[in-house]
Amino acid sequence: MEVRRRDIHNSDIPIVCRACEARHGGVCGTLTPEQLTELNKHSTRHRLETGAEVIGQGETIVNYSNIMRGVVKLTKVMADGRQQIVGLQFAPDFLGRPFLEESAITAEAATESEVCNFPRPVLDRLMKKTPELEHKLHRQALKELDEARDWMLTLGRKTAQEKVASFLYLIATHIDPESVDMSTFDLPLSRADIADFLGLTIETVSRQFTKLRKENVIRIENNRHVIVPDMDRLMRYASAD
Repeated sequence: MEVRRRDIHNSDIPIVCRACEARHGGVCGTLTPEQLTELNKHSTRHRLETGAEVIGQGETIVNYSNIMRGVVKLTKVMADGRQQIVGLQFAPDFLGRPFLEESAITAEAATESEVCNFPRPVLDRLMKKTPELEHKLHRQALKELDEARDWMLTLGRKTAQEKVASFLYLIATHIDPESVDMSTFDLPLSRADIADFLGLTIETVSRQFTKLRKENVIRIENNRHVIVPDMDRLMRYASAD
């Protein structure tokens, strides 16, 4: 943590950026203090209630966002109204697609969240001046592509138990980037949303939670709070590499 935040007391960096997770782990980490100051002049922070929409599918992209806290759910809606959860994003992920005019997905807060918004033209201008920023966004896009391929494997080849364990491992390792303890967390999705995300029925998800609990892979409190006694064991149940 100290290595990632070695410049936390740099007086040239805007105060709100110094302890920001996106500043140290996200796209803003490529910017100079002067560029951060310029971006900060145009940025606004927003707290989002669960279910609040960040952007809708088909809407014109006018802002980009850094996720500061919480989990954002990405959904695709078909022409007949059917929808599918296609991804989850966590702090300090970047929300937005440079070079696209319209959003291809709906993004909404799966939990109480906080985002930092900045106008698209401002970041587009910084990208032209800062190759490192463009490279960082490119690397995130490639990372998301790799994660999507891994999730295709999960959906297409893993058993129901492996799918649920994979979901729990994903949440445990991503939900709070500032925490050194990944063994306890609150589920960011309802059982129905988990079933949608995994391509299972709600009943199957509930049965797998019960099995994992009986085998002491997880403990569940108040229906949403999960405790993982042994992360390596959960990873084995997920058949993760």
